[in-house]
Amino acid sequence: MKAIVTAPGGLDALKLVDLPDPGKPGPGEIRVALHGSSLNYHDLGVASGRTPTDSRILMADGAGVVEEVGEGMTEFKPGDRVVSCFFPDWQDGPPLPGGFSRVPGDGIDGFAAEYAVRPATAFTLAPKGFSHVEAATITTAGLTAWRALVEIGRLKAGDTVLALGTGGVSIYALQLAKAMGAQVAITSSSDEKLERAKALGADFTVNYRTHPEWAGNVLEWTGGRGVDHVVEVGGPGTLGQSIQAARMAGSITMIGVLTGARGEVPTAALAGKQITLSGLIVGSRRQQQDFVRALDTGLFKPVIDRVFPLEKLADAFRYEMGGGHFGKIGIEW
Repeated sequence: MKAIVTAPGGLDALKLVDLPDPGKPGPGEIRVALHGSSLNYHDLGVASGRTPTDSRILMADGAGVVEEVGEGMTEFKPGDRVVSCFFPDWQDGPPLPGGFSRVPGDGIDGFAAEYAVRPATAFTLAPKGFSHVEAATITTAGLTAWRALVEIGRLKAGDTVLALGTGGVSIYALQLAKAMGAQVAITSSSDEKLERAKALGADFTVNYRTHPEWAGNVLEWTGGRGVDHVVEVGGPGTLGQSIQAARMAGSITMIGVLTGARGEVPTAALAGKQITLSGLIVGSRRQQQDFVRALDTGLFKPVIDRVFPLEKLADAFRYEMGGGHFGKIGIEW
């Protein structure tokens, strides 16, 4: 089967190779013909060599069709459309230790391949009516936004949400919050992207380049109260502004560190406003199943900026590095 694997040298060294077919599924396993994936910042770290691996099949997200099921399998049947889980061992309950050691495309082989044979518990059903590329976006970006706003934030109609930037998680957060009756503010360095966010329903937008102290703009929008929820993707470079923008006893979910892994935290402001700051990485299989059920109601479909063929995966990562995308970048084969 064809697959894209890592090699020393980063993106320029990514290789399309022929690997042995994974064969028939064993007890409790399913064989999936894969057809779609989507790019995440974590995948870029592996593909570029920032997270070293050797001959690893790339991509945490994978969507396709069940071809065959192993002995004892009742949850899935041939023909079912399925999507992978970011943490295949985390079925429910609190997060498991181990970091990324069992994450596809990092600690174990991922889904940039024609076929996969895995335990059935490493997949869920895909949302009804979604293409394979659309389905693949729920594994990482979509589930992260769902867990941040619904599982942790307990989002409800009438709440206010601040999403930073217009990447995959932030656009998912915008769509999810609007679908559930919340008001949403969103930031970007591009006025063009902010106009696109307005077209998706954003109630307030602010350009963080022209307004570097953007928390004041958000506070003014809320009449000085601050927002109920912040989906924080920047890290130390933006956390101070996020704390200022949040209301008393508001919620900030830290899901990214795009401005760096270390930095100062304004602890006095955090404590003084009694804000709940939660770090999270994606979610469990049960949470993904809940998210799929919500999407099955026709809640919304994800925004796909551009789709690349599998053999152009390195070009897709270069496009991601350029920062010009809005929403998700897909891979299809």
